[in-house]
Amino acid sequence: MALSKITSVLRPLSVRAFSTSPRLLNEESRGPCFALSDEQKELQALARKFAREEILPVAAKLDQTGEYPWEIIKKAWEIGLMNHSIPEHCGGHKLSNLTSCIMAEEIAYACSGVQTAMEASGLGQTPVALFGSKEQQKKYLGRLVEQPLVAAYAVTEPVAGSDVNGIKSRAVKKGDEYILNGQKMWITNGGVANWYFVLARTSDDPKAPASKAFTGFIVERDWPGVTPGRKEINMGQRASDTRGITFEDVRIPKENVLIGEGAGFKIAMGTFDLTRAPVAAGATGLSQRAYDEALKYSMERKTFGVPIANHQAVQFMLADMAIGVELSRLAYWRAAWEIDQGRRNSYEASIAKCFAADQANKIAADAVQIFGGNGFNSDYPVEKLMRDAKIYQIYEGTSQIQRMIIARNAFERAKQMNS
Repeated sequence: MALSKITSVLRPLSVRAFSTSPRLLNEESRGPCFALSDEQKELQALARKFAREEILPVAAKLDQTGEYPWEIIKKAWEIGLMNHSIPEHCGGHKLSNLTSCIMAEEIAYACSGVQTAMEASGLGQTPVALFGSKEQQKKYLGRLVEQPLVAAYAVTEPVAGSDVNGIKSRAVKKGDEYILNGQKMWITNGGVANWYFVLARTSDDPKAPASKAFTGFIVERDWPGVTPGRKEINMGQRASDTRGITFEDVRIPKENVLIGEGAGFKIAMGTFDLTRAPVAAGATGLSQRAYDEALKYSMERKTFGVPIANHQAVQFMLADMAIGVELSRLAYWRAAWEIDQGRRNSYEASIAKCFAADQANKIAADAVQIFGGNGFNSDYPVEKLMRDAKIYQIYEGTSQIQRMIIARNAFERAKQMNS
């Protein structure tokens, strides 16, 4: 059966189906309900079919070559598996965060490197979708709808990852333009993006707080002075394109400033609230794949005359893997659902991202252990899953940063309860 386009699923939908489903509160029983809507099941099936038929067969090759999956990106764009956050007035579908996450999990199941390549474009476009003017959205988000192009999010620098306040890139206003100089590092889609969201320091005061020191810009790839570096050869997720980018006297028109000068930190943090749940969904997809592979292998591989699944030591490992998968999924569902209700979800998103990332690493490592010597060999899929999993504990805020956010929110909640 040929893959249908997402529009064939979306056309008959009501807005309400995507803004609140699945509802954690059933309207009739007022009890918990975790069922997906019929429309979400269709979109999940669409993403699953695409992942299993288009991505899974070439995942190992992409990992070996490091080739950017342009053909997959183009096919995903054609059937509507890209650009979920783009508003309707720009030609997008504007799916709920939860629906996007459900689809992201299916893509990551086949290859988290491909999923990261797709999701990184969503990360790059989210600041514009959330904070851009109608004109900015129409120009830059509309471009992604009209052609199979991707965006990128350029914040991290060689000496400024988790410490955003350490950013050295600087943009100086001169007349109706800003002159940008600096270097970014570890930028996913850095060499293939059509445009970037860039965070740069604009305050002259070295003691200015992060909330006032930085400004967000939309920077086009082909502007003079924009130079992507070499593609980095990473431990895992090699199908994604990660590079450093140098900005040398890049002239940015004032029309490409998001919100206004000094609002960059607010934009960057607001973006993470929306995008950390999809990252957790990707980690969950990888965990599900590792669990499935280990479960299947344990039922086929025999030692001492019986399948290794019969041994209690292996059963306990599989049980822990199943627990990790299910709880990771519930965590990202909750985080995504919260933001779909219009509420700030920093606490829930950090919990989901931290837990799902840590579980992906544990589950992938346990899958390798269950495979034994075969797991250490690239002829079997789990060694790739183990390599791919590590980055989930690092990008979009390390697991340690997530714990800091969780703790800070916990302290604030405790103060409110005691006040």
